[in-house]
Amino acid sequence: MKEYVLLLPLIFIFHDMEEIIGFGWFFRNNPGIFERFPPIAKVYRGFTTEGMALAVYEEFIPFFGISILAYFIQNAILNAVWFGLLISLTGHFAVHIGQSLYIRKYIPSLITSVICLPLCILLIKQSAECISFDIATSAVIAASIPLMVANLKFAHWLMHRYGKKLAGTKLT
Repeated sequence: MKEYVLLLPLIFIFHDMEEIIGFGWFFRNNPGIFERFPPIAKVYRGFTTEGMALAVYEEFIPFFGISILAYFIQNAILNAVWFGLLISLTGHFAVHIGQSLYIRKYIPSLITSVICLPLCILLIKQSAECISFDIATSAVIAASIPLMVANLKFAHWLMHRYGKKLAGTKLT
């Protein structure tokens, strides 16, 4: 398991760099996207690149923190939390691919999602062989996934909060 755990934050940051770099460009070059797809407007209206970077940084903390702990402390519970994070990130990639198919356009996250999804599926398969799926570890894995979804919601909240704050300041 130890040889896999540090791949998680690397995969995360590889993917999220595409998001940070591309989302500002995407919305500037697709002005009608919010009108065509109101759910996208709900999540990304008022978005700033700086707010996105803050949200990515906040999301990176659990991926990096749990991975470092799991690397240095060989523990079934830490491995189970890590595995839950891996499953969450894999689902995140599938959602991005689905979003791109839904709007029938490239979205900044598609390329790395297509690259990382098969890698994460392979990583799930390989690391599943190292985990004993008893009741406790299975419960921890199952609990980790909704916690990461909640963390994503919090990151989006941060992104909007920072975007509103930045919009209210005058840059000289």
